[in-house]
Amino acid sequence: MLNSCVCDADNNNQDAMSNLDWVCVPRLYEVRKNHLAGRATLEHPLKQQTVTMVDSNPLSQALEGTDPLSQFARQDEELNDPLSQMVSEFDLKSKRRERDRTEPEDNTLQWSTRRLGILNRFTTNEKLSLSTSFLVASGSLDGGSDSIKAQTVVADKTKYRLEQLDHFDDGTMRHMMDLTQPEYIQRFEQLKQELTQSWNNDQRVKALKIAIQCAKMLADTTVLQFYPSQYVLITDILDVFGKLVYDRLRAKASGLPGVSAVTLEREREAARDTCQNWFYKIASIRELLPRLYLEMSIFKCYEFLTSDREEYEKLLRRLTHQLRGIADPLVSSYARCYLVRMGVTVTPSKTYIRENFGDLFIVYPQIFRFVARFNLHPEIVTASSYLQLYAPAFDYMLLCLVHKCDLYTQDMLNECKQLKNNGAILMSILSSFKSEFIATNALEFVELINASETPGISKSQLLRSLGSSVSSCAPLQEQRVTFLKAAFETINKLTDPNEYINCVETWAVFVSQYFTIHEVNRLLGELNTRMCLGKAYEKHYPQLQNILSRIMQNYRSIELLLIQPNFLPYLDLFQKESVRVEVCKTILTYYKQNSEEYTCDAVVTNALMYLGKILNDSVNALSVEDERRQISQLINVFIHKVHFGRDLEQQLGFYVEARGTFSNLDAVYVTLVHAACKLATRNTSKSTGFIKACIAYCFITIPSISAVQQQMDLYLLCGQLALRHLCLGQADSCFEAALQLVNELPAATVDFEGKPRSLERYLVTYLCNMLATLIVVPDSPEQGVLYFLRLLLDVIGKHEFKADSTAPSVIYLHALDMLYVQSLERYPYHIQGVVSNDDLYGHDPKFLVEINNLCVQVVDAILLQLKALGVAQQQRQQAELSLDLFLRIVRYADLEKETVAHLALNLWLLANKSQTQLDVKTLPQTLRVVELLYKQLRDVAPAQAQAIAKLLLRMRNS
Repeated sequence: MLNSCVCDADNNNQDAMSNLDWVCVPRLYEVRKNHLAGRATLEHPLKQQTVTMVDSNPLSQALEGTDPLSQFARQDEELNDPLSQMVSEFDLKSKRRERDRTEPEDNTLQWSTRRLGILNRFTTNEKLSLSTSFLVASGSLDGGSDSIKAQTVVADKTKYRLEQLDHFDDGTMRHMMDLTQPEYIQRFEQLKQELTQSWNNDQRVKALKIAIQCAKMLADTTVLQFYPSQYVLITDILDVFGKLVYDRLRAKASGLPGVSAVTLEREREAARDTCQNWFYKIASIRELLPRLYLEMSIFKCYEFLTSDREEYEKLLRRLTHQLRGIADPLVSSYARCYLVRMGVTVTPSKTYIRENFGDLFIVYPQIFRFVARFNLHPEIVTASSYLQLYAPAFDYMLLCLVHKCDLYTQDMLNECKQLKNNGAILMSILSSFKSEFIATNALEFVELINASETPGISKSQLLRSLGSSVSSCAPLQEQRVTFLKAAFETINKLTDPNEYINCVETWAVFVSQYFTIHEVNRLLGELNTRMCLGKAYEKHYPQLQNILSRIMQNYRSIELLLIQPNFLPYLDLFQKESVRVEVCKTILTYYKQNSEEYTCDAVVTNALMYLGKILNDSVNALSVEDERRQISQLINVFIHKVHFGRDLEQQLGFYVEARGTFSNLDAVYVTLVHAACKLATRNTSKSTGFIKACIAYCFITIPSISAVQQQMDLYLLCGQLALRHLCLGQADSCFEAALQLVNELPAATVDFEGKPRSLERYLVTYLCNMLATLIVVPDSPEQGVLYFLRLLLDVIGKHEFKADSTAPSVIYLHALDMLYVQSLERYPYHIQGVVSNDDLYGHDPKFLVEINNLCVQVVDAILLQLKALGVAQQQRQQAELSLDLFLRIVRYADLEKETVAHLALNLWLLANKSQTQLDVKTLPQTLRVVELLYKQLRDVAPAQAQAIAKLLLRMRNS
């Protein structure tokens, strides 16, 4: 039944299409204005208001506890409630911890900040071995390998532990050979878990035995290059053992909560006895190295035996003297490092650290006996690699010595001068001492480096460390030139290109931060000369890139760098295209971040154009979209920054040059068109010649853009700009070109997520904007009445829309709006100086006839759309479109014409037949709109109001 009604309505519509007599009615602006009454206010309407509800009922206040007596009772209750007190105390502690957490902590001496770097730096591909009696070869921790089980109750602990010691004899040792480095690390992680598990199971002797066996492994230097990492892994286990012992003693000494003073003192005495027992057990270890490491691991436990700092220093000095018994200088150095690690946690004294260095300097010459041996057998390990093994220990010990204390800095420097082959110590001094001390003695350090002849430590390594230090804190102003000259005298003598470029890479920061552009330019020139010898640049692209990045990052003026004679020749060192492109990106990125707001320097502009051309030429058909986008953004930034002030002709000339240079980048062309449009608006001379030149530039540039959507947008923009500046011929050309592109627009585009997105919504928005612009565009005498509107309607008629699309209907409705505005005596808006059709035709009857005929044509097109929606069973869209057209007919057309009134009634009937598909308020609101229009016209246009009244009567009767 519903379908037959729709068909009847469609047939009526088809009849209306043949003999529709459309006449546009005049617009009565004063009648149809909605005058809103205003009122004064003292508060901002968007201000947030807080409403407080006050209950005056005293009974409800008492029940809620807000009366004074209830408040006092609640306070007493909370004070007496232990849970409330605990909550308040917890809150206070939480706030205190939060406050402590916000205070900056000094992590300089934290070993945990260094251990990961050591593990990553000192690696090996050789096979490793491990000897222990606590792990099976598979490394399982299921407890099956434990023949001694944890006892829940042990009557005689002494007897039990003696049995354990008897069981863990040397005959049970397992030797694991040919372990890779990851397997080796995994075994130590298992040992750490086994130690913790044994401790928790009350197997103290087993835990001690694991710690002893781990400490013994520190004497193994079979795989030299892995020894620092091996030290880290083993001392991690020793640290866990020391913490377990300390925590147990701390728990014993603290006692249970609420115990009496006598009981607490007895517990403390028991903790002291237990502590002494631990030290006695460790002292009974026969071998020196595990005995020293185990005592150092629980060194913090001495606090249960003494609180005197002098006693701590005596103990540390005793251990220092005992460490003299370790023969291997590498093992000895790391043992002293562990002593210093434990010592800094209990005393701020530096005396024992200085004494350790005194002993190290005595055995220091022995290190170079090993170096001489490795020079004869470099296949084992090189001298340089061997000396680097000492760096973590020396660096940490020196850092602890000078941390918050400058007492020994000069003393250590003097000691270093007296040493033969002092390169290793000098490297650690440069790495560990404060930059301020190194800057103060910069000339002395340069002399020391120049005089250094240490096997395995090159001058380039020392100079890199010095350059890194002075980059963060420079020498005095009067010493900088002399210092730089002395340093580069040695750097320039380096014959190895690798050593040379590595040194310059470090010193580039210092030169760019603290010296003028002339020194920076000289540095670039020296690099050009040295790196061109034998095409050395081909092997050092990363270093050359880093040098350029550091200079641009630290120098204050990017523009000044770009105009230096040696800057662009430096770019010629990057012969590999991919590297060259990355370098240009880097330069333009720094220019984007650090340059001035505008530049007009011709040399700077030419340099930027040169860089941009390299990037543009790198783009080809295989370039990904993200690469194009990045390059376009960088080029667009400097295009916006090139500004020649009032010289508009030179600015336009720059845009012309840029158009020829960046021919591969659509986004740059879009930027150039916008820039030229902006340039036209800056023309204050009121001369149309320059504006026409700008629009002509845009008109020539737009077709080179590949995206049709962007072309259409830019043509419309340029047409509006031309219209604004009274260049009517150029405006007509832009509008016509834009409309000719509509049928070239693809049906969909791909968004950033790779999904297709329909362009119908864009087309509707675009053409509505075009229609709003065409209202004020005067007709050309060569093209006829409303040429552009006719062209638009013709384009829409040929465009292929989806079968169920409502896009053409929306465009036709807006075209009907535009035609009605064209019929008015005075248009609602104008462009100053442009004679629009209302003034051009003067409301001529012939012009109105043309408008009415076009209205009939547009209404016919809409009726065809209605019929198509009915065939497609799109009742909701059909009803909505019917109401939209109905309202326009009521507002725009003369309802005294029977054909028009009949069409309006049919549209209303068609919408009513699909009212179940609409919102329940839609039809009543539409009826109220028609009633309001009748009331507005009742007194000023009686004939028109009478026609609306007849239509209302028919609508109600239907």
